Amino acid sequence: MNKLINTLINQICYTALVYGRINKKLNISLSNIEIEDLVRKTILTATNIERIGKNYYIYNHPANIRITVNANNFRVITADKLDK
Repeated sequence: MNKLINTLINQICYTALVYGRINKKLNISLSNIEIEDLVRKTILTATNIERIGKNYYIYNHPANIRITVNANNFRVITADKLDK
């Protein structure tokens, strides 16, 4: 899992639209740099990472966040709150 985490951290990328989507879905108001920092921290402290189809789902249960990343190009797709 450590090799996958390193790959995700080094190759992750973002589209212009994903910043707004993350703010909306997590009900937050962060700058682009703050969102990138949040995603990086979520990946580094992930409690579980699973690949289903073409996506990685990165779970961070203490932070109550799931990040979805495309497994082919490592582009962030969205972030969701986990159900408690």
